[in-house]
Amino acid sequence: MNTPATSLLLPRWQERVAHAFSRAAPRYDALASAQRDIGEALWQTLPQSAHHVLDIGCGTGYWTQRLAERYPIAAITGLDLAPGMLAHAQAQYGDAIRWQQGDAAALPLDDASVDLVFSNLAIQWCPDIVAVMRELARVLAPGGQARITTLLPGTLSEVATAWQRPEALLQTPDASTVQRAIHRSGLRVIQHTCAQRRFFYPDLNAVMASIKGVGAQVARPNARLTRQALVTAQARYESLRTPQGLPVSYHCLTLQLESTR
Repeated sequence: MNTPATSLLLPRWQERVAHAFSRAAPRYDALASAQRDIGEALWQTLPQSAHHVLDIGCGTGYWTQRLAERYPIAAITGLDLAPGMLAHAQAQYGDAIRWQQGDAAALPLDDASVDLVFSNLAIQWCPDIVAVMRELARVLAPGGQARITTLLPGTLSEVATAWQRPEALLQTPDASTVQRAIHRSGLRVIQHTCAQRRFFYPDLNAVMASIKGVGAQVARPNARLTRQALVTAQARYESLRTPQGLPVSYHCLTLQLESTR
């Protein structure tokens, strides 16, 4: 039986991220429609075959299970920082998939042990993007490939405007920083694209529920949002309303990478 490790000592930022996503696990799938939509585009780029597959930031296991169905004879590993997410995934999809707690910047896998890495909207949580790319280069077998989406600055800009708290949202590296990290790792870029995706919601409650899918928050730690703050934020957001609803922007970087070993 594959049991996620629970004794991993995590730095403080990792503890916060892991805790937030563990708490969100039971509701995550219902809230993550934007993340699913972005992941579907990444899914279309997958290679025909794979034998050892790693899903980084697997969350509740939605994509991991689909990878297992797409590559039925492959060994599949779902890796996530949050033990609560892994427990949810294991309960839902069982033990045929290996569920592994770990950090994308320090992958608990052997060198050259994976021929396909899939990661949808996860590595924006890693503060050391150079370490992430070096780890990808290390675990990918010769000719192995990675398919990744991550978020760029400008994501959730409407939420930042409404709450006047940009520092509370995602702090992501820009595309050039990611490109330099890839170059330093020795990985080869097959293709990369930057695109803005906008999703629309009927009201502020729906917006705030949706951004939990990427772990963003606007409340300061241990702080309570006042009713006046909520009313003010709602008024600011309403000024951005379009005929489709309240907008939420995701600036996405999609990467197709290959090992050069």
